Amino acid sequence: MTDTQWEVLSNQAITVAGVVYFLALLSHLVEWAGLRQVPHTEEVTTGRTALFGRLGLLLTGLGGLVHFVALLGRGMAADPNRVPWGNMYEFSISGAWFVVVIYLATYKKFKLSWLAPLVVATVLTVLMFAVIWLHKPVAPLTEALDSPWLVIHVVSAVIATAAFTLGGLLVILFLVQERIEKKDAERGVERTTGYFSRVPSTKVLDRLAYRMHAFGFPVWTFAVLITGPIWAHEAWSRYWNWDPKEVWAFITWVVYAAYLHARTTAGLRGKVASVLALIGLATLWWSFIGVNFFSTTSQHSYAEGASQVQLVPVDSSPVPSP
Repeated sequence: MTDTQWEVLSNQAITVAGVVYFLALLSHLVEWAGLRQVPHTEEVTTGRTALFGRLGLLLTGLGGLVHFVALLGRGMAADPNRVPWGNMYEFSISGAWFVVVIYLATYKKFKLSWLAPLVVATVLTVLMFAVIWLHKPVAPLTEALDSPWLVIHVVSAVIATAAFTLGGLLVILFLVQERIEKKDAERGVERTTGYFSRVPSTKVLDRLAYRMHAFGFPVWTFAVLITGPIWAHEAWSRYWNWDPKEVWAFITWVVYAAYLHARTTAGLRGKVASVLALIGLATLWWSFIGVNFFSTTSQHSYAEGASQVQLVPVDSSPVPSP
């Protein structure tokens, strides 16, 4: 296959993946609509709801496979072939794919069927945003990005971003479930039907969110405080340059460190820790999107209308990204 054919395949595959994820979302919505009036104490193993639940999971897995083909085609379309992490579009679709991978990998162990609609909706939203606003034609890597550290640094950042995004969804559910449980306690009733009757208790959600963040934090630490500075030193001869993206990535690290500390401190668990996690998620996505679009000084920024990464050199040295 030629480079052009690989790029066409990638574009077609990401479109198909979006359609498959959409069908998966519809399947899960039908499943949960069927469960709306069914008491959570009843096991629904047959019938339409169970069928649509299995179909949604199958379509999510199929979407992940097609999604991987899109990433593969993106890398094979470049000359020379490379990893598909050269710009914001590629980073976004890679991050969305890792969200699917982590979700499917933990689905059975943590019984995450109740999380399916939110996960698929999030992935679909990221893909739509990437295709509509971030897409760029395949281009060779700039000299700054053509480094073994691209694989090491960026893949760890992508994995951590996916884990933090899933953790953020769990934290949002925790806060909503906490509010619902408080209202039910005030009324002296127990919720037995509806979506949130099947979402785990706040204690379970808090524990799952902590585990997801505890997984992502050391990976983010490796990306931000180890591989990032090493790559920067290789390119700039300096480990730290006070670039806006570096600063915001470090702020994200500090906030998540505060969250994990608060989560292990009895007096700060629950709502306080959850708010810290959401602040961390906000700083994470700001360091990724906000800095790239709104900063005029960041040497990690991508030119929005360019066909490839535009980097501002410092002392005529190349700059690693993202």
